[in-house]
Amino acid sequence: MWERERVSEKNVETLQYRFDGPEQAPVLVMGTSLGATWHMWDRQVPELAQQWRVLRFDLPGHGGAPAHPAGSVAELTARLLVTLDALGVQRFGYAGCALGGAVGVELALRHPDRLASLALIAASPRFGSADEFRRRGVIVRTNGLDPIARSSPDRWFTGGFAAAQPAITDWAVQMVRTTDPGCYIAACEALASFDVRAELGRVGVPTLVLVGSDDQVTGPAEARTLVAGIPDARLAVVPGASHLVPVEQPAAVTDLLVRHFSTAWQPAYDVSTGQTALPGMTGMVPMGAMPPRAPVVPPQPVAPVAEIAPAPAAPPGGSRADAYDAGLKVRREVLGDAHVDRELAQADAFSEDYQEFLTRYVWGDVWDRPGLDRRSRSCVALTALVAGGHLEQLAVHIRAALRTGLTPDEIKEVLLQAAVYCGVPVATDAFRIAQQVIREETTPRE
Repeated sequence: MWERERVSEKNVETLQYRFDGPEQAPVLVMGTSLGATWHMWDRQVPELAQQWRVLRFDLPGHGGAPAHPAGSVAELTARLLVTLDALGVQRFGYAGCALGGAVGVELALRHPDRLASLALIAASPRFGSADEFRRRGVIVRTNGLDPIARSSPDRWFTGGFAAAQPAITDWAVQMVRTTDPGCYIAACEALASFDVRAELGRVGVPTLVLVGSDDQVTGPAEARTLVAGIPDARLAVVPGASHLVPVEQPAAVTDLLVRHFSTAWQPAYDVSTGQTALPGMTGMVPMGAMPPRAPVVPPQPVAPVAEIAPAPAAPPGGSRADAYDAGLKVRREVLGDAHVDRELAQADAFSEDYQEFLTRYVWGDVWDRPGLDRRSRSCVALTALVAGGHLEQLAVHIRAALRTGLTPDEIKEVLLQAAVYCGVPVATDAFRIAQQVIREETTPRE
C-alpha cells in the first residue's frame, strides 16, 4: 500500500490528485461534488485500495488546488484526462459524486475507450435548472461563499445526521468556505450548462447509479431517469442518506462500489489480436480463456419509473436554424430559463414571428458576436435602456447583468454614468428598480 499527492502550479491543464493503493493494481478514479474535496472519500479508500490503485482528484480551487476556473464539464473532463495521460493511465474505472458524476457521464459519452466501469453517485443528466445555478453564482459573487457554506449541511445531510455529527457538519462548512469563489462560480456555470438527457442511450459502459433515499438535490427520481436512459445500468438506493451519501453512509457505499467494480469491469479489447486485457494483468488473454467471475450478488435492480424528457423540438422556421439555436442558447444564458420560457409560452400566431426574430437576430446575431464580451454588452444595454427611458425592460436586464458577471457595485457605476449623460430623473427611477432587483437576486434563500 502506498499513497502520493501531486499538483502542478504551472500547468493549468492538470488537476491536483492523490494516489492510494498498490502501484500495479487497476486504476479507480474518484471525483467529488461541488464544494467538496477528495476527503469526502476518506471512508471508502481503505477498502477500495486493497484491490485498486485509487486516484482521487480535487476540482479547481477546492482543497487548496490551484484556482484555475473551468466553466464546463467538458473542460473539467479534459483536464482530468490530461492529468491521467501524464501519469500513463489509459484505462480506468470511475466513480463520481454530483459534479464528479457529470464528469463520469462526459467520459462515457466522449471517451468510451478510456472507461472500464462507471459509478454515478447523487448524479443527474441535468442538475436542476440553469437559473438556480446561475443565481447561486450571483450570490457568491456578491456575498462570498459564507452563505453557501453555512447552508451546505442542509443540502448534503439528513437533519438527524447533521445534529448527531457536529464535527462533520463543521468540516463541511469549512470545506466550502475555503473554496476559491471564482472556481466555485465557474463550477456553477458548468452545472448550469450540463444537459445530457438526450444522449444517455449512448453510454455503453456498465453503470451503477447510487442515490440516497432522502437526497433533496438529486434524488431517486433523477437516479431513475439515469437508469431508464443508460442501457447497462443498475440502481441502488441507500436508506437514511442525503446528497453526500459517501459521507453519511460510508459502509453501504463502500460495499456497493466494491461489488460493482468487482463484477462489472469491462475489459479492454484489442481489435488487432482479438484478445482482451484483464484488469491488473500486463498481457492479453483470448476471450474464451477468461476466468469466470465470482458469484457476487449485484445491487438490486429497480424498474425505472421516471420518464425520459423528450428531445428538444425543432426551432421554428426552416432556414438558418444554427443562428436560431445559438440565439436561443445565448438568450437563455443571459436572461434565464424562466423568463425565456415565459416569453415563448405567451407567444401566439400573431407574435411568434417576432419571438423568432428576437431569438435569431438579437441573440443569435448581435449578442453572439465576438466583438464584445457579455459583461460589456450588459453595460451597453443598461445604459441604452436608461437613455431611451425604457425602464419597463430594465429589471430583466439588471438580472441579466448579474448573470453575465457584473457585480452590484459595477451596475451602480453604470447607472451613475447614465445619470450624468441621460438625466437625473430617469436615473432616479433606474436606481429604484435596480435596488429592488439586486436585493432579490443577491439575498440567499433559506
